[in-house]
Amino acid sequence: MLDQHVETRSNSKLVEKTLRGLTVVWADFESRLEQVPIIAKINRGTLTLADYQAYLLNIRQQVVDGGCWIARAASNVSVEYFDLRSTFMRHAVTEHRDFQMLEANYVATGGTLDDIRSGVKNIGSEALSAFMFQRASQPNPFGLLGAMFMIEGLGSRKAREWGLLIQEQLKLPDEQLGFLLYHGEHDDDHLAEFEDWLSAVVHDEATGQDIIKTARIVGRLYALQLEEIEYA
Repeated sequence: MLDQHVETRSNSKLVEKTLRGLTVVWADFESRLEQVPIIAKINRGTLTLADYQAYLLNIRQQVVDGGCWIARAASNVSVEYFDLRSTFMRHAVTEHRDFQMLEANYVATGGTLDDIRSGVKNIGSEALSAFMFQRASQPNPFGLLGAMFMIEGLGSRKAREWGLLIQEQLKLPDEQLGFLLYHGEHDDDHLAEFEDWLSAVVHDEATGQDIIKTARIVGRLYALQLEEIEYA
């Protein structure tokens, strides 16, 4: 009984340390985002409709892979972590239609379905998707919890903020901002479960550090994806 108590306390400390590390990574990422040209335009109130359409078109090419890499990660989670595997699978289901919201927003703002569907990944999107699939293909790819922390964090902390700023600047109705407004309202639910996910897998220092490192890599690549919108 005493050994179990000590183990639980040790696990709790590892989870807390992992969360602190992720908080530092997020703060660095948030600062980096402020320097990205398209985000700077949103914050300064200088975004154009063409800029917004470029955002939708570029993000769609990577988002279409989201449910796929989560499903692949789930398939590589061993039976000892069956509950987490189920969580990943449910998460894949909720994510796999997100790209359709981006398509609908693009068409609603005057773009064509053919244009957004025929778009190609920019350099950052290529790197981000390749990294996600590579990590998802490993046994028990728990480092990807760091990726989920960053991406869901964007939804819960930034999506609604950006959506409302874009709406104010461009005078767009809600249906043209569905992707950003939806994630601003729903991604908090995913992050609320996050500490439970960490508690299930962070039983040693190495796993916690892998989650933090993965979050840092994803932050860098996601920022690159947004930077490359200027050159796509």
